[in-house]
Amino acid sequence: MMREVESFVVAERELLFSLKGKCERQRFAVQIYSPHLVTAADVSFAIDSGTACCRVVFLGLGESDYLAYGADTLQALALAVDVDPILRGMSKKYDFFFDSGESYFE
Repeated sequence: MMREVESFVVAERELLFSLKGKCERQRFAVQIYSPHLVTAADVSFAIDSGTACCRVVFLGLGESDYLAYGADTLQALALAVDVDPILRGMSKKYDFFFDSGESYFE
């Protein structure tokens, strides 16, 4: 189980979503938290010194947080900010839009 660490939001993207087949759109935010070093007690897999992780939160979407692990804090942050593959996976359940109404993926 991951220990509590002090972190803060370093990047955020606000989007709209609707459930597939529904018209009502609601706002949510993807929040990327600052990277932090991981200890062996934090995870159930082998790590090297310097391994880090960033938490990705889908605020208002009702989905679980995502943890992006990297060899160091820079890689963890780079993997965390690449949210499009995660959102594409969620697009089986949701449609995503910019504030303009334009589809996020088209």
